[in-house]
Amino acid sequence: AYKIGFNEILTLPLDSLAIAAPRSTLLRCGVTIETAIWDAGYRGRSESLLVVLNKNGYYIRKNARILQLVFIKLGTGTENLMGEGYSGRYQLENI
Repeated sequence: AYKIGFNEILTLPLDSLAIAAPRSTLLRCGVTIETAIWDAGYRGRSESLLVVLNKNGYYIRKNARILQLVFIKLGTGTENLMGEGYSGRYQLENI
């Protein structure tokens, strides 16, 4: 498995979260991506885990499209007592 970083900086509003899925081309080639949920209020350039199950390996060119994000609108915002969303250790990561 390989740790990968994304080019895009993601900024989620307080009323939305995101989940990800690998593109079907990767899956057909025996490659997948493991991710977590991006919490409401998160901002940063995230990282994930690329898992190569293909015994012959797999080459991914720089800037390839490898992941699809699905944004989910929440019924209510997720503000904490300070009026903020996500404030964990990965807030503003890699930017």
